[in-house]
Amino acid sequence: MAEFLVKVADETGRMKERVEQGYSTEEIRDRFTQQGLLVYSVKPRGVLSGGKIVLPGRKKIKSDQFIIFNSQFLTLIRAGQPIVNALASLARQQRNPFFKALLEDVRDRAKGGELISDAFAAQGVVPTLYTTTLMAGEKSGNLEEVLTRYIAFQRLALTFKKKLQSSLVYPALLIVLIVGMLSFMFTYVIPKFGELYAQISAGKELPALTLFMLSVGDVAKKYAIIVLPAIAIAIVFFLRWKSTERGGMAVDNVRLRTPVIGAIWLKYQVALFSRTLGTLLSGGIPLVPAMETSAGSIQSRALADAVKGASQRVREGRSLSASLAETKKFPELAVEMIEVGEATGALPAMLTSVSEFYEEDVETALTAAMALIEPLLLIVMGVVVVFVLLALYMPIFTLGAGGIK
Repeated sequence: MAEFLVKVADETGRMKERVEQGYSTEEIRDRFTQQGLLVYSVKPRGVLSGGKIVLPGRKKIKSDQFIIFNSQFLTLIRAGQPIVNALASLARQQRNPFFKALLEDVRDRAKGGELISDAFAAQGVVPTLYTTTLMAGEKSGNLEEVLTRYIAFQRLALTFKKKLQSSLVYPALLIVLIVGMLSFMFTYVIPKFGELYAQISAGKELPALTLFMLSVGDVAKKYAIIVLPAIAIAIVFFLRWKSTERGGMAVDNVRLRTPVIGAIWLKYQVALFSRTLGTLLSGGIPLVPAMETSAGSIQSRALADAVKGASQRVREGRSLSASLAETKKFPELAVEMIEVGEATGALPAMLTSVSEFYEEDVETALTAAMALIEPLLLIVMGVVVVFVLLALYMPIFTLGAGGIK
């Protein structure tokens, strides 16, 4: 999802400016309109926005920090502390100025009679899943249990995310090493060999493979100053295009169709959707609003759109499993497990089982893929190095055999 800078006015006419995550300006505008707010403007908040360069903001809450806050918040509530006092106490303990100011604003809004779910939602940086969970706890009068489920959900999600990131560290470092080594060879080593052969060849013709490699080195050295900024600009425009509705959908479709990676990405998104939906249903959220909130937590736009379409069919009276099956995006096994959960009346528990199954499947598939990618990268690097060395040292071998020909 992309970030958008939204200007809205509440029922009192007070203007607010906040950052909201979403898939398009139309979606953000509809979201606030449904809340009864007057939307003045919705602008993309990215590297390039409205023709002006806008650096990404650092005003974000770290997942670890947010989990610790909620654990402390839950402990104080269980100890009998009023919510306003608990927020004030936790705000004083925060070392992060942004998070401290955020909690102080939430405290002031709660002191004025505003629901804490609305107070957190007004900040613009808190996940929609969290505010929806708080709203369910406030309406049901069971805030402690709802917060407990949310904290457990976030801890599991964070642990799984860190496992995925740790498995990608070594391949990423390997790719950076290969790119750096090849850049050094083509921009420095090969041109040095070119200078050497220009002195010793005495006008004689070098092997075709050596001439080709030397020409590549000359081009790389000559245009490196131009190519690097061009690549950086292309990346900036690609990220800007990716943040749009059309660009994001195109990138997501390519990612889903990529062999091996596409299957892993789909399973990860299904696991995320299932765990989010199961958590919301366990907290007492009705199915349709829970599906809409779960769609917002999915990173895949194609899958998020499929869930939104399925939520409309559920609203019309269709079952969840049949609605998801019609999207043709969800794996058959996931749909069958959800159908069993609906038939037995244990849908939240079955959704948790679906998420656990696919999280384990993603971890296994990713480990197997990394086991294949790592040696493949080493083989590619070895082939390129051997090709370059052979091209550069071929004239020396010719000299040793009787002179350059």
